[in-house]
Amino acid sequence: MVDRRRAPLTALTTLTRRPRPPVTLAPVPPPAPEPPPPRPAVIVDNAVYSAGRRVATPESPLESHQCLVEDDERLAWLGLYRPEPRELGELAELFDLPELAVEDAITAHQRPKFERYGSTLFVVLKAARYLDAAEEVEFGELHLFLGTNFAITVRHSESPDLSRVRRRLESEPDLLAKGSEAVLYAILDAVVDGYSPVVAGLANDIDEIETQVFGGDPRVSRRIYELSQEVLEFQRAARPLGGILAAITAGFDKYGVDEELRSYLRDVEDHVVQVNERVEAFRLQLRDILTVNATLVAQRQNEEIRELTEASIGQGEEVKKISAWAAILFAPTLVGTVYGMNFEVMPELGWTYGYPMAVVMMLGVSVVLYAVFKRRDWI
Repeated sequence: MVDRRRAPLTALTTLTRRPRPPVTLAPVPPPAPEPPPPRPAVIVDNAVYSAGRRVATPESPLESHQCLVEDDERLAWLGLYRPEPRELGELAELFDLPELAVEDAITAHQRPKFERYGSTLFVVLKAARYLDAAEEVEFGELHLFLGTNFAITVRHSESPDLSRVRRRLESEPDLLAKGSEAVLYAILDAVVDGYSPVVAGLANDIDEIETQVFGGDPRVSRRIYELSQEVLEFQRAARPLGGILAAITAGFDKYGVDEELRSYLRDVEDHVVQVNERVEAFRLQLRDILTVNATLVAQRQNEEIRELTEASIGQGEEVKKISAWAAILFAPTLVGTVYGMNFEVMPELGWTYGYPMAVVMMLGVSVVLYAVFKRRDWI
């Protein structure tokens, strides 16, 4: 801090001032760096359930694991958001998660898939939501580790909102009491239900594109291409769910899945089939729209070329007429110019019939040229 204090002034009757004491400048400390923004909580929610009801909310995964050790009939459900590799590695050690699946969850950007590692299931899902303001589809990735008495969800994006899934299951303890399979069903159901607004948004965009195509909007080709890419991305997210649900239903008898859960999962499978059918229809429809747009663009170009050709032909006809009349007028002009040069020695200058003969010759040449051009439709 800088010391700016001065010595007191002398009396008003004194004409001179006292000398000022030296000013000592204290070093200015460098500005403190701004603290980094707080990192969002890795564990969004951590709960232990017994008979479908929450009995504990542990502070750490270790406490959750201890609760399971005390009672193996309980279910621990941990929800994580973008965990660090170290944090996910600690969970892997506590719950004996498969190493390859943990690597996939850390790396992210995986395709939807379903894998079984002994008694542990690893599921990758792609959630989607339609952004009305931007008129585009946003995709999110979700990883699930499911064991006999635990469920671990790892999100790498804002969607899907698993807090709604948890609230739904907590409001239906009988369903949650069925174990980690119930968590898998509820998450699958939420992801597939989230596809419905996306399908509706894409359908609306396609309707708008059709209007633009037949309205002759020159920007529609780019929009068709961008929407086709979104549909393909959506198809890559939704199509594998059919195989995932088929693999799950194939293990119903082997792993003793509850009959009620079986019916729920079959219902989800039906919805997936409907979504995939709509998405495939969108892809084909966009392909047809692109073909129609190319045809209309070609037609408009052909029409413009035809109009230019007709204008060129019309201009050619006018040029022919002008050229014909110019040639007709050129013949008498040439004769008149030759005999207008005022030379003293020229043929027929002294002839009595020279002038009438020149006029007759000019008229004759003009009539002959007119007949020739008329015959060739130049006039």
